[in-house]
Amino acid sequence: MSTTADPVALGASSPVAYGAKTATTVANAIAKTVAVISSTVSTSSTTGATFTSTSTPPTSATPTTSTTFAYTPTPTPTPTPFQSASPSLEDAEQKLSVKDLSQALQHFGIVDYLVFIAMLAVCAVIGFYFGFIEKKQKKQKLAGKDGGGAAGIEERRGSEALDYLVGGRQMKVFPVALSLVASFVSGISLLGTSTEIYVYGTQYAFILVTLAISGAISWYIFLPVFCNLQLTSTYEYFEMRFNKSVRLLGSAFFTGANLIWLPIVIYVPALAFNQVSGINVHIITPIVCLVCIFYTTAGGLKAVVWTDVIQTVIMVGAVIFVIIKGTLDVGGLGVVMQRNFDSGRVEWPEFTLDPKVRMSMFAMMVGYVGHNAYQFGCNQMITQRYMSLPGAKQMAHTSFIFIVGLVILHALCLYNGLLLYATYYDCDPLTTKLVLAKDQLIPLLVVQSMSSFPGVSGMFVAGVFSAALSSLSTGMNSLTAVFLEDYIKPLAKKPLTEHQTAVTVRLCTVIIGIVSGALVFVVERMSSHVLQLGIAIGAVVQGPLLGLFSMGLLCPSINSKSAITGSIFTFFFMGWLSISAQIAINSGEIHPEEKPVSVEGCDYEFDRSLLTPANATLHSGESASLSFAEQLYHISFLFYTVMGGTLSVIVGHLAGFIFGRNKPGDVSDDLLSPCIRRFQKSKYSSVNLNETSLKCSDEKS
Repeated sequence: MSTTADPVALGASSPVAYGAKTATTVANAIAKTVAVISSTVSTSSTTGATFTSTSTPPTSATPTTSTTFAYTPTPTPTPTPFQSASPSLEDAEQKLSVKDLSQALQHFGIVDYLVFIAMLAVCAVIGFYFGFIEKKQKKQKLAGKDGGGAAGIEERRGSEALDYLVGGRQMKVFPVALSLVASFVSGISLLGTSTEIYVYGTQYAFILVTLAISGAISWYIFLPVFCNLQLTSTYEYFEMRFNKSVRLLGSAFFTGANLIWLPIVIYVPALAFNQVSGINVHIITPIVCLVCIFYTTAGGLKAVVWTDVIQTVIMVGAVIFVIIKGTLDVGGLGVVMQRNFDSGRVEWPEFTLDPKVRMSMFAMMVGYVGHNAYQFGCNQMITQRYMSLPGAKQMAHTSFIFIVGLVILHALCLYNGLLLYATYYDCDPLTTKLVLAKDQLIPLLVVQSMSSFPGVSGMFVAGVFSAALSSLSTGMNSLTAVFLEDYIKPLAKKPLTEHQTAVTVRLCTVIIGIVSGALVFVVERMSSHVLQLGIAIGAVVQGPLLGLFSMGLLCPSINSKSAITGSIFTFFFMGWLSISAQIAINSGEIHPEEKPVSVEGCDYEFDRSLLTPANATLHSGESASLSFAEQLYHISFLFYTVMGGTLSVIVGHLAGFIFGRNKPGDVSDDLLSPCIRRFQKSKYSSVNLNETSLKCSDEKS
């Protein structure tokens, strides 16, 4: 996976709902499959032949040559759970077709459904508790204070918005840290990371180093300013630093980014559920969305955080269980590593400065570090959690636990990718079309390895949905905060009452949830792998936002007009870049080099014509013939966010020749990053902040 310009490879755009067969056919298929799976307890040592996918080694950073299948003799390895180890079984029974096997593997039992429903029920109960029981107890407490004078009235003032959006700024370190982990590691990461390793190799594993670097950058550059100002919406900062127009622009970017991202978050676990149960994506999606809307609407941030804690435990437990059982099935850790070494999957990122190389060390250390620095330090969904803590000390502890938790969970997902290949090293489900989308590989592994453990498949699907629900609820709650603070309050002619605030935030949550669920129909038409889709499409607005925050925190000379010019120019450029790259992927112009796979060990019938790739890929020698525009959208998707942020700052500085620049002292030191304050020579020891800043300072005290 060392060369290609853009994101992760082509995958099927959506799962299909299989047509019903007669009762006799289904019964026979299930019986045959049970026999095949149970036969794996025996061993065999026959000799066969391998159809191995080989690719011409790339000589440049452009996409690689067409994949071909070479026929080479090789010993038949230990059978996978889909293989027949007994020759007598092959003689006695006709091989299953891939369609029959796929149908037979969709055995989501009653125990699995109960486990999955229990997870949803627990989330709903938590939302009910914080939305009704805990709220009622607080009202009774405040009612007792009202008799003592104005203290109760003053404490209640603004409590509805604070409780719903930032938990009253009294949340505890550990649950908030787990909530951050659960929110950041969505189903996109849980399934997409493992699939990335299976298809392209271990170059992506270097993210474990970049996560720590990104966390340090966000804590020392971005978060100190937001923590000191005690903001509910991060985009309030733009009004303090620039003006209200920049604030609205930043809020609009964030809104657009989340309306793109949230449907992807919902769609990924729906794929997993479809793989293990056969239930259509469009049936399970609205059900899960309704549960998430309920507990987020009822309980606010407190419900979101505590459901995240439960969901994190389920998510991690499911991944660990699958890893242990799967590793034992293939013969141990040594077998897993040996098979991946033999296939060439274990490798370092390529050391090159060519930005078109998909997973180079340069792309990781610059592109991915910058992308995550924005996510950790500027993303409303992350900073809103930090704002729910009482002080900077608690925020520092939470940040450390958050980064450590991310590294551990990503490491588990990365190893899961190695296990995935060790299981299917001689019978690739993608080639045989046993699965129709790359992100259904992990659910397939769960079904085939956990069939003897009732409820485990349900626990895994619950874990994937837990990751999605935590991200969805976080997104809805964060968007609600932005809607209230950046759109509704500034436009309201008079301050909202407590009742109006309560109704408004809950109505916003419901509308956001419904829109996100509806946009799943759009996401499933995209043909990119979800890991790429989440980063590349999101960068359309994350790039300009990173630029705005960088100009505000690090460039005191840039004024509001220059900032708006830079961010809007970047928005249109990144939009063109992402759309062009997506079109190139869909057409086959961009096709990343994939690691070799085999189908020799498959013990079920499939269409052998599938061994011939449908689309020819761009030859590596054609790099020089690419136009300048093509060179741009062939750049690795890991650079997208940093590219957008850098372009915004450059254009903002250039616009200063037209719109002028700020003078020293025009910007308060409180609005600049600590690393810039020492270089800022202000004529004044302090500059009064605007009314909003003073309000935030009073609130903090």
